[in-house]
Amino acid sequence: MKKKITSSLAPMAGYTDFPLRKIAADFGADYVVSEMISSVAMCMGDRKTAVLAKIGEGEAPVILQLFGHDPAMMAEAARKLLSGDYPGCSYAAPPAGIDINMGCPVKKIVTSGDGSSLMRTPDTACAVTSAAAEVCAKFGVPLSVKIRAGWDSGHINCAEFAAAMVRAGASKITIHCRTREQMYMPSADPSHAASVAEALRGLEKSVILVGNGDIETLNDAERYLACGCTEVAVGRAALGNPWIFRELSDPEHFVPPTVDEIKALAISLVEAVVREHGEPVGVRESRSRAAYFIKGMRGAARVRERLNHAETLSEFVNILETIGEE
Repeated sequence: MKKKITSSLAPMAGYTDFPLRKIAADFGADYVVSEMISSVAMCMGDRKTAVLAKIGEGEAPVILQLFGHDPAMMAEAARKLLSGDYPGCSYAAPPAGIDINMGCPVKKIVTSGDGSSLMRTPDTACAVTSAAAEVCAKFGVPLSVKIRAGWDSGHINCAEFAAAMVRAGASKITIHCRTREQMYMPSADPSHAASVAEALRGLEKSVILVGNGDIETLNDAERYLACGCTEVAVGRAALGNPWIFRELSDPEHFVPPTVDEIKALAISLVEAVVREHGEPVGVRESRSRAAYFIKGMRGAARVRERLNHAETLSEFVNILETIGEE
């Protein structure tokens, strides 16, 4: 009998807002992680940044992800998020924890010393983790850290880096099994998770290890478990296939969705995005989101082209309805 696999929706900038997180929760994700939130912007009281921390009704437990490299600012940002003491705070439920992003490979993030750049400065990373862990402990919530395999193929340091973050106060490590240099290609290598698992076994503290990278099927998730992970985080695959959470949560009874079910959920997501962000912005943001759902379907290329010119929700939905008919 195949067993349930604990899973989460991985953070993705521009995608993991409330509408997608709510769908992931409905389909069986055990918890979800927010988009990256700037510690500097939080400390400056930026209202646009505060929107990223919104927690809506009916979500699974939400962990808020912070990025930054200044320990004092990271601690203050964590305090603001956990206390709700910031302009524009909107929580239907309190945050379930804080996650520190030490894995983002995007140039504008790493050139500021944030994201995966911190894997090149372990002393700074430890100071950041320690400062945030102290705040999390006061609020009684866990602190997790997301890392990569390393900076590049010549600097694979995920095992020792993960152990250092745990000693600094993290109780969960998420390992994206690529280097920063690899960005999102080629395929992720779960063997990096195995080296991290081995390093964590040598610590006195019990730690949760989450595998991340190219998890598109139940078999992919099981590969990570075989490498010592206790959970998995699903990223890009969930953008068009949130049914993967249903498969991971109940593999014995999982039934793949029909084309009509996929189409209906895509429309539902677009409608939710428009409710969340307003029609002009929501329709514009939904173009790429809908494309993930219809990828590989008959007539998908033509429908994507038409969606790119849609300006209203009704027009957008009418176009989506035609998928599979051409």
